[in-house]
Amino acid sequence: MIESKGGFVTNRRGDVARVNGILAVSRSFGDKDLKAFMNREPDIKDVEIDSHTEIFILASDGISKVMSNQKAVDIAFKFKDPKKAAKQLIVEALKRNSKDDISCIVVRFG
Repeated sequence: MIESKGGFVTNRRGDVARVNGILAVSRSFGDKDLKAFMNREPDIKDVEIDSHTEIFILASDGISKVMSNQKAVDIAFKFKDPKKAAKQLIVEALKRNSKDDISCIVVRFG
């Protein structure tokens, strides 16, 4: 998700993603028997931040699976305090029954 303005918040739920039903994802990276199930290519995106950028949101798929980028931006813009914006995005994802880990950073510029 892109667009935001300052703050950091994280909320980790109890569920753990597993690879092939065996190991938690973070533990499976070094397991040679599970290499066939792991994608080792990072998802990288370059984004230019200029004087017109007002807000930047960096969020895990626990948020992006349950709301559009635009919805997240709309929610974040309701708060001047980026920490409150990030917390509200987490609350909204939980209301929408997100089943994934939820992490969110909101940065405000200007």
